[in-house]
Order: sequence, then C-alpha cells, then structure tokens
Amino acid sequence: MFKKRDRNEVREIRHERVRKKISGTPEMPRLSVYRSNKHIQAQIIDDTKGVTLVSASTLDEQIKGQLDDVDKKGAAKLVGKLIGERAVQAGIKAVVFDRGGYVYTGRVAEVAAGAREAGLEF
Repeated sequence: MFKKRDRNEVREIRHERVRKKISGTPEMPRLSVYRSNKHIQAQIIDDTKGVTLVSASTLDEQIKGQLDDVDKKGAAKLVGKLIGERAVQAGIKAVVFDRGGYVYTGRVAEVAAGAREAGLEF
C-alpha cells in the first residue's frame, strides 16, 4: 500500500516541473505567485542574480485597509495591481508569469489580470 501525497506536495512537484522551463532574466524577470488560505503574495525575481526586485502581498500596509470591502479574488486583483504599479515604477515592463504550480483560475488569474491592468506585459 502506498501513501497518498497531499495537495501541497503535488503542487510543489508541478512547480519544479514548470521551473525547469521558466527562468527570470534581467530583461524579463519572473513574476512568482504564492497562495495560502488567507493571503496571496507576488514577487518579481531576477533568477540570474537571485534577487527579488519587487514584491506585494495582502499583508502590505497600502492595501490592508481596502481588504475589508472585497473577497479573496478581489484582494488578489489588488495585489496584482500593486505589484504592477511597483514594477512599472522600477522600470520593469515585461515579465514571465510563474503560477507556482497552481491552476490558472481564481485568485492566481486575478493577480495576472491586475498586473496586466497596471501595465505589465506577459
């Protein structure tokens, strides 16, 4: 009898498989998304240097006050807009989207939509 893997372990395996193909460069850094039950986090990463260039989260002070009025998908869209605005201010115009092994629906898709609205291309 074998032990069934839990969802997060399967997601991590899927993420490793995707990360073999996706890498952030200085010209096109990687927009990485992490989703927990309560919060969502996004980072723009340059993998050649191993440096996080820009980050945003539902824990940021800028959007914490706006979270009372929206659901989790709305909060994800706010995080996408915030990271898009910060990226444009930092001079980043195009990124490679890394969904983190999650299915591209719901909150992950809302982060991408918010980032596109703010001016990021991917």
